[in-house]
Amino acid sequence: MSAPPVDDAPVDDPRTDEPRLSVVPLLRRLHFYAGVLIAPFLVVAAFSGLLYALAPQLDDLLYGDVLTTTNTGTPRPLAEQVRAAQEAVPDGRVTGVLVPDDPSATTQVVFSVPDLDEEYARTAYVDPYTARVQGHLTTWFGSTPVTTWLDGLHRHLQLGEPGRVYSELAASWLWVVSLAGLVLWLTRRRAKRRALLVPEKRAKGVRKTRSWHAVIGTWTLLGALFLSATGLTWSTYAGENFSAALEALDAKAPPLDTRLPGATRDTVPATFDQALATARQAGLDGPLQLTVPAKPGTAWTAAQVDNTWPVRLDKAAVDPATTTVTARADFADRPLLSKLSSLGVQAHMGRLFGAANQVVLFLLAAGILTLIVLGYRMWWQRRPTRADRRAPLGTPPARGTWQHLPLWFVVPAPLVLIAVGWAIPLLGLSLVAFLLLDAALGFARNRKSA
Repeated sequence: MSAPPVDDAPVDDPRTDEPRLSVVPLLRRLHFYAGVLIAPFLVVAAFSGLLYALAPQLDDLLYGDVLTTTNTGTPRPLAEQVRAAQEAVPDGRVTGVLVPDDPSATTQVVFSVPDLDEEYARTAYVDPYTARVQGHLTTWFGSTPVTTWLDGLHRHLQLGEPGRVYSELAASWLWVVSLAGLVLWLTRRRAKRRALLVPEKRAKGVRKTRSWHAVIGTWTLLGALFLSATGLTWSTYAGENFSAALEALDAKAPPLDTRLPGATRDTVPATFDQALATARQAGLDGPLQLTVPAKPGTAWTAAQVDNTWPVRLDKAAVDPATTTVTARADFADRPLLSKLSSLGVQAHMGRLFGAANQVVLFLLAAGILTLIVLGYRMWWQRRPTRADRRAPLGTPPARGTWQHLPLWFVVPAPLVLIAVGWAIPLLGLSLVAFLLLDAALGFARNRKSA
């Protein structure tokens, strides 16, 4: 069934009764262009994020034989487990040990090896009950190879730092497209006094597609805003500004003081048991990451790494020689913004609420992908189909939307745009690019008409 031509305004089209002064025409044009041009970046971000949400299950499927054990009993001393790992990775230097609290998980002994980049490590997985090494993997900040690959795909398309532009561009525009779409849907629903959260039952053609597009967008709005905000916090350019703002507000997590008077005793396997016992006595329960000092005069670091709510993320500087805690940095003592930022990142990665968090992220990613498909479908359905006015795609909303802007919007708009452009640089730059493209297309069309 072919859609009506775009120049035939549908009966329920709010453009037929919009007030002369309104921001709606501008938002409609912005939503259209951003949806068409930014959607490919959002597709990649949503699809790769959907895959990343399944990372824990993929880990179990691919590496279950090294990550878990079926044995039970009393765990062997860490010294014995570390020695076994050193025999399995003879060319490595032990930099830390992850002691699990899950009785079915293996102990992870982390090594720095000469043939790997600084960010990567060789991790040996030791059965805590038998001190047998079940295997070793190349890891990135504790992540398995498949999780590392999916993380790289989502963050930078496996292109390194230059590739991070794509994900930041997607996160920069996601909140803009979402809020603009909400305003457009509210305007249409208010005009017709219809429900916001259910699609139109009698709609057909482009109206039906638009109804489903808007309803799904409304249901996923809060999730989309959350993903956009948390994604920007650790992006390249906007993330740097966010970090600078936290520092200016003195809202960053305080660093752990690991200084020790005198030299640190040589690291031997038995030292791990002493460091672990000291940390446990200091109240650091749950999974614990023990980090070996990188230089003399530095304490060991014992850090909780439980990212599931309620989180356990306290840290302590430990001197195994005297079995004392020399400094602490507890999660409860962090500034509020630092706490929210940390929790937001964990929720964005699907860790904060366990399996429920993964399900929500999966549904959000699927919802965003569905929105994009429906958006492109509307573009196709709104194309002119008359024999004398055929076009391959629908035309964009009318130009000249700035003429409809009310004074209350025009006056503060430049300052708001400058502030947003500074805080989110890629949004500002791409918006300028949109304006230049729109101007160029308009100029070409006018010349053609002339």
